[in-house]
Parts: sequence; structure tokens; C-alpha cells
Amino acid sequence: MNVTVEVGKTFLVDGPASVTLVSGKTEVFGYDLKAMGKVVIRDGKRMPFAVKEKATFEVSLGENASTEEVEGNTIPSSWEEAYRELAALQTKPSIVLVLGEVDSGKTSLCTYLTNKLLSNGQKVAVLDGDLGQSDIGPPCTVAYAIVSKPVTDLFNLEAENAYFVGVTSPSKAVEKVIEGLVSLKDEILKRNPDHVIVNTDGWVEGEEAVNYKVKLVEKIRPDIVFCIQQNEMLKPLLTALQKNFKTITIDSPPTIKQRSREKRRSLRELGYIKYLKNARVQSIPISWLKIESDELVGLNKTFGMDKREREICDLLGMKPLHIAEMKEKIYIIVGKGRWVKLEKIRAAEEATGKKVVVMRKGDEEGLLTALYNDERKFLGVGVLREIDYGRKVMKIFTPVSSGISAVAIGKVRLDKNLREVTTVQ
Repeated sequence: MNVTVEVGKTFLVDGPASVTLVSGKTEVFGYDLKAMGKVVIRDGKRMPFAVKEKATFEVSLGENASTEEVEGNTIPSSWEEAYRELAALQTKPSIVLVLGEVDSGKTSLCTYLTNKLLSNGQKVAVLDGDLGQSDIGPPCTVAYAIVSKPVTDLFNLEAENAYFVGVTSPSKAVEKVIEGLVSLKDEILKRNPDHVIVNTDGWVEGEEAVNYKVKLVEKIRPDIVFCIQQNEMLKPLLTALQKNFKTITIDSPPTIKQRSREKRRSLRELGYIKYLKNARVQSIPISWLKIESDELVGLNKTFGMDKREREICDLLGMKPLHIAEMKEKIYIIVGKGRWVKLEKIRAAEEATGKKVVVMRKGDEEGLLTALYNDERKFLGVGVLREIDYGRKVMKIFTPVSSGISAVAIGKVRLDKNLREVTTVQ
């Protein structure tokens, strides 16, 4: 259908949809859309087309998509002021970090600032630190891209590199998120950008969240922290940061789209689909791999019949498929139809002084897994299908077909349709 919108209005489109500018002038997140320019809007996303000159759009709407016309420009004037503050910085490269609660407009602001800087001939890098709603890398990662042309959705960027955290919430992996963002920031700076824009997750409420964000800001050391304020929730965080960092409070767009937990999960699932396109099952010998974060099954430990393992087998009254003794735990892997009696487990714990964790073969199925090369360059993600303890191979569903020398097993589980099932505690 064709829609004509008068100058001075904003045409809001909720996806899934595609919008083509047939005539007139319009701006999307600081990007002047050219005639016949097409914008695709994902399900769960809202795009504002601010009309500068009477415009006609060709619109195609998917299921549950919608459109709305509102008066004025929905981009707050404080965003233009934020851009001017950033453009005026003498420091190069400059680093700006964006804070705000869930669905406050953080990603939209990052997109807007990126487009405005690009239009001024600047080289821009975007570092995406939102694990649960990652746009640049796969879900459960932090990632970055060097942006060379205007963009309406950061999801369309190709990640230059990523760091796998393995969970969707930073509260479960604070140190790992910070480590990943700092290492990627250092890598970005070697690329000599003019500006680095750091997006963050929406966990800002409570003492733990404030401590995490303060520590993150201290490690990233941005020149400016933009805080998108919707209510008083950011106040404790602002108070903690204002002593040592330049903080600027800006407005959240009045028409920002609030998403349900289910919608946020479905957006993540689009990310899994994107990064697992053309995947197939690869069988990789375990002996070829360094297995990071190997708390799940202790695959880096070779199961042989030495004296200690014979002792554990005697205590359990059986020979399992695999035994991995760690510092504080002993992992026991048994066949799908087998188990170990509780009293045997207790006896083994008493004799060894360690917690005994019994798992069945197949418990690993569906876990999201990151793949790295021997220089620890992120290659992509996969889904762990099976650990074959007899042949000593890992079977991973992934589009990555070569160069794999290390894997990191996450705690998010996907089914065969790449939908989130559950997380491993």
C-alpha cells in the first residue's frame, strides 16, 4: 500500500514490515533516506520516519505489523545536543558510553549518533554490550563493528569480532562481560576510529547493577556517558558516576516501543537463526580442541583407568562413560538409561571430599557453543548436538567448517528449531 505523510509529521512503523520512500524527504535515526531507499523492520522493532518534505511511502506489512502518524519529530531535541557534544570532543578517538534501562532507546540513540557522525565524514565503531538483545553479534556475546555507511538497524552490521559470554543476562557473568568489552575496546582502538560508541544492557536497578555499571564505566573510561532518563531509576547510578565522569542526561523518545519478555526472546531467536544460517553438523575430535569454561563435563580431562578412577568406579559400583575430577567437583557421565544410587554418590563424596555431579549422556544436547581459531579469533556459534565419549568427538551444528581449535560451551539451550528451551544453572 502507498501512504502519503505531510511535512512535520513522523510515520511510525512497527515490524515486521518493509518501507520504501517513493518521493519526498525523510530521516530515520539521523539518516537521510534517499528516494526509492528501502528499510526493512524486524518483528518487535519500531522505526520512525521523520518527514522533512511531503513524502509518499510504499509499505508492506507482515503479521501484527502496524503504522501510525504522529505530529512532530519523535527524536528528542536532547539527542541532537548529545551529537553536538560528541562531535565537539577534541579527543580522538573519543569513547562514548550509553546507559539506560530496558526499552529506553539505547540502541536507537547509538544508531542516531552513528549516522550523524558518518554524515560528517567520521570513522565510527559500535561496541555492543547487550548480551540479551545483542544486535551486532550473536545472542550471548558482546561484539563490535566498524560502520562504513548509514544504518537503520545495527542488526544489519557484520561483526568484526565477538566475545562469547554464554548467558543472556549480565547478572550471571559480570566479570566476563567487562573482560569481553574491555578486550574488544582495546582491539577497536588499534583500528584508529574517530569515535567508539558503546551500547550497554538495561540492567541498572539495584545495588548489584549499579556496582556492575560503575565498574564497567571505570574499565572502559569513556569521554562522555549518555544516560537516557525515563524516571528516577538511574539516579543512584548517575550519582555514583558523576564524581569521576562527564555524564549527560538525555530524554527517552515518547513513542518508544515496550517489549514483552516473550518478544525479547523472539528477537534473540532471530539472532540465532542469522548466525546459524547454512549450518550443518560437524564432528570434531576432542583432542583437537581446547575447551574453555569446561565446567559442564570436564572434557579436557582424559578418562583412563588409573588408580584414582578405579577407586571412584568402585565407590559408585559401576564404570561410567566418563569421569572428570575438578578442583571441587567430580563429574560422572553415565549412559541415557543408567543412574547411580544416591547412597553410592554420598559414599563417593565422603571418600573423596568433593561434590559428585552425575549427568546422563545427552544432557549436553542443545547448548549454545562458541567457536574460536588458534589465535582466539571468534569464528561463530554452534549448537552442541552430542558428545560421543566412545569416539571422543564433539558433534556441533554450525556454519563454521574450518579453523576450529577452541570451543566455549554456554548455558543457553536451544531446541532443533533454534528456540530457547532453558538455561543451565
